[in-house]
Amino acid sequence: MADSAFWDRIAESYAAKPVDDPAAFERKIAITRDRMTPDSVVLDVGCGTGSLALRLADAGQAVHGLDISAEMIRIAEGKAAAQGIENVRFHTGPFDADFTVFADGALDGLCAYSILHLVDDRQAALAQIRRLLKPGGFFISSTVCLGRRRWLYGPLLALMRLFGKAPRVTLFTAETLLDDMRAAGFVDVELADVGASAEIAFIVAQKPG
Repeated sequence: MADSAFWDRIAESYAAKPVDDPAAFERKIAITRDRMTPDSVVLDVGCGTGSLALRLADAGQAVHGLDISAEMIRIAEGKAAAQGIENVRFHTGPFDADFTVFADGALDGLCAYSILHLVDDRQAALAQIRRLLKPGGFFISSTVCLGRRRWLYGPLLALMRLFGKAPRVTLFTAETLLDDMRAAGFVDVELADVGASAEIAFIVAQKPG
């Protein structure tokens, strides 16, 4: 099953599902908004049904959301319309070389919540993120890191994927992700404590400026 088809199929149930850890999510939003200014243009990669992008809308000039699932984007656009939010624009497609909505250095910030463990080439994604950011631009990620329990999650996820119950998931540790970000040229790379599960790494970084 193509991953876009997987996310399209579960979009409605995903949208109806409550946030797993509301307190941690609120702290993540607060940290992200604190990095923004009224002039900020921010992209949320893997935006799903727009929950984060819509919460950031009044903190910047423009917020964009990107997701591979057309159904997720349909729901996100409906939420934006219902809330009367006009400075958020959603895009459908993968975050790869074909994503040319923005020129290099066009963004003040980029968010990647719950996506880096799902991309096929993490290093390429990090390089693209760095290219899209202005000098001094911020990069915030929240990533499920299951590498320390690969022996458990590897077989389980493979079985779930076989039956169409899970997308592709890459298993790595938070330490690996921190090293990857530094290797990609990010600075001030910090693992922030937002009170989330130990298997979720919330990382704030910056493009040199």
